[in-house]
Formats: sequence, structure tokens, C-alpha cells
Amino acid sequence: MSAAATSERPRPRRPRPRPRARVRLLRTLPALPKLLVITQCAFNIGFFAVLPYLADHLSGSLGLAGWLVGLVLGLRTFSQQGLFVVGGALTDRYGPRPVVLAGCVLRVAGFGWLAFAEATWSVIGAVLLVGFAAALFSPAVETEIARQAVRHEEATGVERTRVLGLFSAGGQAGALLGPVIGAALLAGGFRAACLAGAAVFAVILAAHWRLMPDTRADATATAPSSPSLRDGVRQLVRNRAFLALCLAYSTYLLAYNQLYLALPAELDRALGSQAALGWLFALSSALVVAAQLPLSRAVSARLSHRAALRCGLALIAAAFAGAGALLPVGGIVPALTFVVLLTAGQMLVVPAARAWLPDLVEDRRLGFFTGALSSLSGVVVLAGGAPVGALLERGGALPWLVLAAVPLAGLAMVPRK
Repeated sequence: MSAAATSERPRPRRPRPRPRARVRLLRTLPALPKLLVITQCAFNIGFFAVLPYLADHLSGSLGLAGWLVGLVLGLRTFSQQGLFVVGGALTDRYGPRPVVLAGCVLRVAGFGWLAFAEATWSVIGAVLLVGFAAALFSPAVETEIARQAVRHEEATGVERTRVLGLFSAGGQAGALLGPVIGAALLAGGFRAACLAGAAVFAVILAAHWRLMPDTRADATATAPSSPSLRDGVRQLVRNRAFLALCLAYSTYLLAYNQLYLALPAELDRALGSQAALGWLFALSSALVVAAQLPLSRAVSARLSHRAALRCGLALIAAAFAGAGALLPVGGIVPALTFVVLLTAGQMLVVPAARAWLPDLVEDRRLGFFTGALSSLSGVVVLAGGAPVGALLERGGALPWLVLAAVPLAGLAMVPRK
């Protein structure tokens, strides 16, 4: 894994996946990546039992204006994605286990706080804590699964994108169950959903405390001294290919964030409620669970990481353009089109970006650069949160067409390396 490596080399064709390939691949993985895949599912069950309903809680129960809802959601994303670099740097220094455990503790506290928060400042504080918790455990988990995927590829010949695709599918399995569980819990109010989410993360904390090994010795075996943050920043600024990847990825993240802002707004406009929101999230997750691994296998045999990333961004642009064009049809059709195409683009973008990253940076700084990828993208989402919220209040096709231009701009930013 070095900057000299390239993702453009041709990839050998592989046989078509057989039935139950996901289960077979999971069983053949070593213990650590297997644990990471399984617990990623649990992470998302707790997370998505709450998050899809946050915008409705803010605008409905708390009566916040559209621009303020957009700002709060942008702050959540920034406190998570924007601070990934902190979690990544801590992972490089201390290994993933203590960082994951700390993140779980903070997520339990954040959901507990959010359950009882009513004042705007209190809601913002709780949302920031929830986001920062993920800024700790997510880069730790993503760094280690990327490292383990590369090692598994070198040892067995199984493409790293397949392992990373399985990781994404595991997360989406949790995202499939989470909104459905959250919808059922909402019968007892938003507070009940938050407390249930806190309980899930308490279980995850106990499981990782018991089962997750301390890989700090492995992580530092190739680096006698702890990586310097200042040197890491210097390398980041000089790494043009990585910065270009960040810019392209940020357009994806800003677009994906509209599942929590533009999609609920469209459902309110078209149907008068957000009753279908949980089912649309479930559909998105079901698509990833069913199609991510075979798609990753097919793509890895035919496309470079760069080409897969560009195809994914094009599909995401089509999601916004299609939804805007179908607004006159009415009903759930525009929202359904948006979710299906956005999910298809996500299945290409995320594994490609994660698989490409180890080729662009040093292994001993993989955590820092993994965090920086999300942090720099999170800044873009924060900057775009309030303007997008205000734009959506205008209604009509214009907001969707403007948002379609965002991933199209990302196409021009994908690095050539």
C-alpha cells in the first residue's frame, strides 16, 4: 500500500458469485474482520432507529424553522464526519479498541441526552455528542476493516472490494432493521426511540469490551515511533490525489445527506406525512444487502476504483434529476426514484473510495487519512446544510436540479491517479 500503487491496472475476471456467497465469505474471514462486519450491523440498528425521525422531531415536536433544521442536521454530520480525523489520528496512535469503546460510551450518553432535550441549545449539544461518538468509533472500525481487507487480499487473492462490500452490506442490514424498529418505537414517542438506541449501543459496548482484540502492537509493528500529527498534516496537504478524492467524496456525502433533509421534505409535500420514510430507508438498505456483494464482485472484475467512483457519482446525479423531473407525476414516485438511484450510486462510490485509499497513503497513517477523508467532506456538508434547507423551502423542481449539479461537479474532481 503506497502512493506509487495504482488502481488503473486491469483486474482479472472472476467466476460469477454462487448462492449464499455473502455467508460463505463471512465464514472464511479471520476473526477480527468478521467481528467488524457483524458489529457494523449492530451499530446501524441503534443509529437508524433514531436518525430518520430526527428532522420530523425538530420541525414538528420542537417547531424549528426549515433553515435551523438543516443547520442542526449539518452540525450532526460535521460533528461526525468533520471530526473523523480526530478518531483516525487516535486510532493510529492507540489502536482501534480503546477508540471504539470510547465512541460507544459517548453514543449512549448522546442518545440519552437527546431523549430529554427540548431547548434548541440542548438539542444541538446532544446532536453534537451523538455525532462525535461516531467520529471516534467509525474511523477506527473503517481503518481496521480496510487494513484487514488488504491483508486478506494479499493472503487469499479475494479482492479487497468484496470484503469492504460485505462490510457495507452488514451496515445496511442494520440500517434496514433500524428504521423499522424506530417506527415501532415511535408509538411511545421520540424519547422511546432514543432510549432504545442508547440501549443498543450499551450492548455493543459490552460486546466490544469482551471480544475486540487489542491490535495496537500490530498497528505499530511497522512504525517504531508514533506518527506525528504535524507530519500527517504536511503529507495530507502535499498529497494531491488524496485531496482530489476528498473533493469528489464530499459531493457524494452532501448528496447522501439529503436522505435526511430533502427526502422527508418531499414526502411531506407529496403525501402530507412522513409515514413512508421508514419504509423507504428499509428499501434502500434492502437493496444494499441484496446487491452490494455481487455488484462489488462484478465491478472489481471490470472497472478500476476511479471508474467505479465516477459511475456512482453519475447515478447519484441522476437520482436528483429524476426526482425533479417526476415531481408532476406526484405520489411516492419521485421519492422512490430518488432512493433507488441514490442507493445504486452509493454502492459504487463507498467501496471504491475505501478500497482506493490504501493505495494513496502510507499504511501507518491509514487511520489519519481515513478520518481526514470524512472530515474534509463533513466541512462541505456543514457549509451546505443551511443553504440546502432554505432552498428546499422554495419547493418545485429547482432544488432537485441544483442538487443534481453537486455530484456532477464531483465527476470532474475524481483523481486521475
